[in-house]
Amino acid sequence: MTMVEGEAMPAVSAVAADGTAVSLVSLPLPAVVYFYPKDDTPGCTREALDFSALSAQFAAAGASVVGVSKDSAARHAKFAAKHDLSVRLLSDESGAVCDAFGTWGEKMLYGKTYMGIERATFLFGRDGRLVRAWRKVPGHAEAVLEAVQGL
Repeated sequence: MTMVEGEAMPAVSAVAADGTAVSLVSLPLPAVVYFYPKDDTPGCTREALDFSALSAQFAAAGASVVGVSKDSAARHAKFAAKHDLSVRLLSDESGAVCDAFGTWGEKMLYGKTYMGIERATFLFGRDGRLVRAWRKVPGHAEAVLEAVQGL
């Protein structure tokens, strides 16, 4: 099931790198929730670095930004420390958050099919409803920031 514009933020929770539970509906709005396959891989690292580099601008626009993958909270903590990330990372080991956002599904790599997280980003407006979604687009943090600033 894929989220569509106008839908409310799903009432799901994930675990932050420090081990605390985070309800996504409690995030300050507007909110950016981006999904990525795995910590410390080239594309995912680049995406986390891009969002981190713009974190002050997202904050100035009043937006919160969180990254979500199925990696453990401990792995997120190591990843964030290694790359000095300022973006908050959430662990969705159960897959409930991915399911609610429709980002878990069949993927293909080198002719092999497997299940994994689709790289996707969701922007929720001040009313908690989905304003825009970006799918399968690495390297788009600046476009997301522009959309936030346009709210």
